[in-house]
Amino acid sequence: MDVIHQERVAWEGARAFVAASGADAYWWLSEMIERNLGRTYQACLAATRTRLQREEASLAEIGAWRVRLEDLLRVRPDVQPALLELVTETSARLGRY
Repeated sequence: MDVIHQERVAWEGARAFVAASGADAYWWLSEMIERNLGRTYQACLAATRTRLQREEASLAEIGAWRVRLEDLLRVRPDVQPALLELVTETSARLGRY
């Protein structure tokens, strides 16, 4: 059985989600986040997209998403497989892997 490091999943998720918020993958990711993580996280992604369109704040957004995802994984460890799948698929859609 593979050991999955939650902090690593959160970090990779943060990087992928912020990158996707400014790309065509945003629309797909927004729908998948709502389906798998809930509307609150979908609203956070929309806010990230809006902030990045107005200013260069990607590092701050990555940090905010890392903390947000770490908190989610602590409170709801059951979403870890879905989150890991979202991170992998989002990264693939961005051409990162």
